Amino acid sequence: MPEPTGDHHYAADLDELEGTDRLLTEVNGLEVAVFRVEDDLYAVSNYCVHQGGPACEGRVSGILTVDDEGELIYDRNGEIVSCPWHGWEFDIRTGEHLANPRYRLPTFDVLVHDGEIYIEW
Repeated sequence: MPEPTGDHHYAADLDELEGTDRLLTEVNGLEVAVFRVEDDLYAVSNYCVHQGGPACEGRVSGILTVDDEGELIYDRNGEIVSCPWHGWEFDIRTGEHLANPRYRLPTFDVLVHDGEIYIEW
């Protein structure tokens, strides 16, 4: 397991994510949400690129997509966050806006070491 370096900043203890899908914390003066998606952790800026809303405080969900037979299916559950101000939807893994990839939330690499979560800056 890698050790944190000078580029890593403490965000929270890993056990603070128990029983929840996200944790809001301040890292280096910026509010960041740490999300658990399946067994992986992702860090995303909590500042919406649309109008500065709290992008990571809205609903976490999935998307409707079409399968190989042309049927609508619900997919990617737990991978999409919606800004509560205007509903802009972002991919938690990449920060990309679903409707227009020209927009994205800043994302940060996450390191877990000795039960602590670090964000790489």
